[in-house]
Amino acid sequence: MKHFFLLFYISFSVSVFANDYNIMDYGAKANGKTLDTKAVQKTIDLCSKQGGGKVVIPAGKTVLIGTIYLKDNVTLYLENGSILLGSPDYKDYATNTHKNTYKNEPHMDRCLIFAKEANSFSIEGNGTINGNGFPKNFTKAKGGRPMMLRFLNCNNIKIKNVTLINSASWTSAWLYCNEIVVDGIKIISRVNQNGDGLDFDGCTNVRVSNSSFNTSDDSICLQTSRPDKPCKNIVINNCVFTSKWAAMRIGLASRGDFESVTVSNSTFHDIQDSGLKIQMNEGGEMKNMIFSNIVMKNVPRPIFMTFCQQRAGVDSPLKMLPMKAMHSFAFNNIVIDNRELDKNSVIFLTGMPKNYITDIQLNNIQMTVSGGGNTTDANKKNIKEYTLETLGNWWPEFRLVGTLPASGIYARHVNGLFINNFYLNTVLDGKRPPIVLNDVLNFYGNSIFLNRKKLTVNNH
Repeated sequence: MKHFFLLFYISFSVSVFANDYNIMDYGAKANGKTLDTKAVQKTIDLCSKQGGGKVVIPAGKTVLIGTIYLKDNVTLYLENGSILLGSPDYKDYATNTHKNTYKNEPHMDRCLIFAKEANSFSIEGNGTINGNGFPKNFTKAKGGRPMMLRFLNCNNIKIKNVTLINSASWTSAWLYCNEIVVDGIKIISRVNQNGDGLDFDGCTNVRVSNSSFNTSDDSICLQTSRPDKPCKNIVINNCVFTSKWAAMRIGLASRGDFESVTVSNSTFHDIQDSGLKIQMNEGGEMKNMIFSNIVMKNVPRPIFMTFCQQRAGVDSPLKMLPMKAMHSFAFNNIVIDNRELDKNSVIFLTGMPKNYITDIQLNNIQMTVSGGGNTTDANKKNIKEYTLETLGNWWPEFRLVGTLPASGIYARHVNGLFINNFYLNTVLDGKRPPIVLNDVLNFYGNSIFLNRKKLTVNNH
């Protein structure tokens, strides 16, 4: 009887762990010096071929790799204390991993981990993927700066609990993928340029939660590089953002449509450029978005919205596309503390003449700024429009217009602006009014306060 139970236990144990594939059983040295690309790929291929399971990066090991390819039904599992380390040699990164979709940036075409038309795969565990993307290894002059992750036309993807650090450019690019869950991850990408966190291009049914971002460029991007691939049904919540550029950018690459986006219960701090940077310029339609329950500290443009024309994608037609529509946005329950910043800390909303952003609600916004600004700032009239003459060959950035004549909100070319319960506190006295409206149709303001005193806003 004892022998029977022993055999049963052994058989049960084997059956439970039969779908775990430890890379060291397939030739990986895991010493951080030997290139283990072939061994890791061999393990992934076998796991997928046999129906799927876990490809295990063992605890306490550092595994050096060049480009690897994820496959159907594979979970790349990084045990606690494990490191998957990108090779410092650009030659170890394959050339058949699609491309970066932005113009003038082919030096970011290669990547460390790639999947194409794969179904039901994941990256999980408490280990770390280290892109090893330091400038001593990767620069444009040295050949290029590979991204860390790129997934093309994939379905049912999960990334959970892992830490992603030191990418040489974007940490991830998700192209035309469906059913995505990102949960409990940490991204630190500050060692090189363009250190984006999560870039979802033409993706649908995306959920990002419980994650933190510390990036040298936009932490999360939503974009559409193809007119037939919309970005929609996106939920982002319970996250923490700090960035050298924007916490969230929606648009820029915007040939396709955007719709049904919610961002909630998150904190933004120490952002160099903008908190919510929402930009439509390549002919798509953008609509139906809610941003709620957000705290921002040291975020110079808490909300920055632009509607104009510019070519962003490498495959975009050279001729500028007609402006379609940008409408239906709600910003609710936001606390902004920018008292430590300069006078250029403003919510900035701007369409173009005869091309309005329509139906924007700002509800329950509490904003503290340093204030300041002289009479010249307050009377400034020649604020540049985001025309092609102004933009040249680059993006609609704040620096192109400079100091605005408002200390709190500047809105231009908007049809349907509703401001309810807006509280602006200024540390310094200044000559600029809290809200300035320029070519704003159908404005409604209710309960607007400056330094705890109620005021009335005039629409010029």
